[in-house]
Amino acid sequence: MTNDKQINIPREYLAAGTTCIFGWIFAYLATNVFRDYALGLFIWLPLVMGASSTIILAYKNAVTKRNCRNISFWTLLIFCGGLLTFALEGIICIVMAAPIGLFFNWIGHLIGWEIVSKKLAGSPPTTLMILILSVPALMGFEYATRDNDEPIKPIVTTIEINASAETVWKNVVEFPQLDEPTEFIFRTGIAYPINAKIEGQGVGAVRHCNFSTGSFVEPITVWDEPLLLKFEVVDQPEPMTELSFYDLHPNHLHGFFVSKQGQFKLTALPNGHTLLEGTTWYYNKIKPTFYWTLWSDFIVHKIHERVLRHIKAVSEKGTE
Repeated sequence: MTNDKQINIPREYLAAGTTCIFGWIFAYLATNVFRDYALGLFIWLPLVMGASSTIILAYKNAVTKRNCRNISFWTLLIFCGGLLTFALEGIICIVMAAPIGLFFNWIGHLIGWEIVSKKLAGSPPTTLMILILSVPALMGFEYATRDNDEPIKPIVTTIEINASAETVWKNVVEFPQLDEPTEFIFRTGIAYPINAKIEGQGVGAVRHCNFSTGSFVEPITVWDEPLLLKFEVVDQPEPMTELSFYDLHPNHLHGFFVSKQGQFKLTALPNGHTLLEGTTWYYNKIKPTFYWTLWSDFIVHKIHERVLRHIKAVSEKGTE
């Protein structure tokens, strides 16, 4: 091994450039051909990119493990920059995907180093080709075997309001304009609620919960005044506005994060207050589920909190 000053600079460019090129091709394949955001894109692609950049840099070349780690991270950074430049993705989604992508890129670098330094799995060039070809193979397999029946999960948020259930009910059915959001997450482009209007009364009435990106259309299925308002969601806007150099509308904004139904439940408390419980049933088709539901659950809770706090403020003001 040699010190860092003896790194072969052209090999660094080859490692990063070659890896980014196949990375961009496979990212396009996943998002625009298969239209599938799953393990092949978020786990296997960054892992293979980490392994590939390491193998290309270290094969028959006197470099250190740290050199390989650094080039794998730089490769991932350049790759993400290319996603922005080529209008494949926006800034916020890249930031959200960064933790899992960085982790598996690091794992891939460790695998690549073991392959080269200990000559595991036979010839490094042959292993490199197998790894690269495994990415579209996995993406194609996921596309062919994907299940469109996604599990629907409820997210529940509650708040106590110093007002009667009758007063709160009026502000649940429809509520006036909210102030501009102060929460950082809504300033990044995540859609946020603005107001709610209703056409009609009782079961069959149609509620419109208006967001920064458009309107949720919500036919009422249960109208139990002043205890329970339940509705389906038959149409919804994009869940966010992408921060990008372009007017960007990637495929994951359509049909991957879907709200199916919701409800407001009101419970009169002994102290004269009302416990207001908001519930959204939704599914998220983006995988790995364990990771992306952390984001989607958090976002739904923040939306609930914005609405419930507004209903609380309007209801309590009306009792003054």
